Amino acid sequence: MSGWDIADIPDQTGRTVIVTGANSGLGAVTARALAQAGAQVIMACRNEVKARSVADGIGKNVQVRRLDLADLASVREFADGIDAVDLLINNAGVMAVPLKRTADGFEMQIGTNHLGHFALTGLLLDKVRDRIVTVSSGMHAMGKIDLADLNWEQRRYQRWLAYGQSKLANLMFTYELQRRLTAAGSHKLSVGAHPGFAATELQSHTESIQDFFLGIANRVFAQSAEMGALPTLYAATAAEVRPGGYYGPTGLRGMRGNPGPSGSTAASRDEVTARRLWELSEQLTKVSYAFPRR
Repeated sequence: MSGWDIADIPDQTGRTVIVTGANSGLGAVTARALAQAGAQVIMACRNEVKARSVADGIGKNVQVRRLDLADLASVREFADGIDAVDLLINNAGVMAVPLKRTADGFEMQIGTNHLGHFALTGLLLDKVRDRIVTVSSGMHAMGKIDLADLNWEQRRYQRWLAYGQSKLANLMFTYELQRRLTAAGSHKLSVGAHPGFAATELQSHTESIQDFFLGIANRVFAQSAEMGALPTLYAATAAEVRPGGYYGPTGLRGMRGNPGPSGSTAASRDEVTARRLWELSEQLTKVSYAFPRR
């Protein structure tokens, strides 16, 4: 398994896949690899112009549809346009941006990375036939879920702690979704993935001097976006993936290398907080999940 790469993706002919944030970086690599494996890929992107440029480079088996995860009206409109899908890949995200608010008033990082994907998954759940893959980060380890101030309205905003909270929320959502699917007797899988330290455009959008230093780190230390996307592709397609699993690079303390099982913090496994975060997310997004009964 340590040598698993794009050539090991099973034939995806006949499958339909949604990849959020597929206009650049890990999302673009993921969309391209799945389309080349035969899947029909829906690139769900806020920047349609950039997404169409990427789609043109992929060629067949791909289409672009608008999705702005920072606007719940856009999320609902996108979900309404989907009939059925085999695989949903919650990949899009923002990192360490200045304090901003989404269209619905959420702090931008928790709003985009977690709440937008939470709403999207809930609205699509009965249309997804196979798996939901949510991309987290090793930075979830620095995160703490503040249920009393999830949207940074009372605390002094700290961009990296906000990012860590959003990535921890992604992982807690992944695990809690699988627990609820299992309890409902569903065969669907909820799986997490992280790219390690991969060079993408994400590191150039902090709108601060940090962009410069992150750019240097990308050139010196980071692995390519092609390698960074492998854990997502593994989680999305490998037969041996387990329900509620978490996958990432297996080398250099989880920062680079081919994909395999990855560890996560005790906080990410906190079922009480995960349940409370789920309930709060339903309240904030006004999206309630309907799980099938046994």
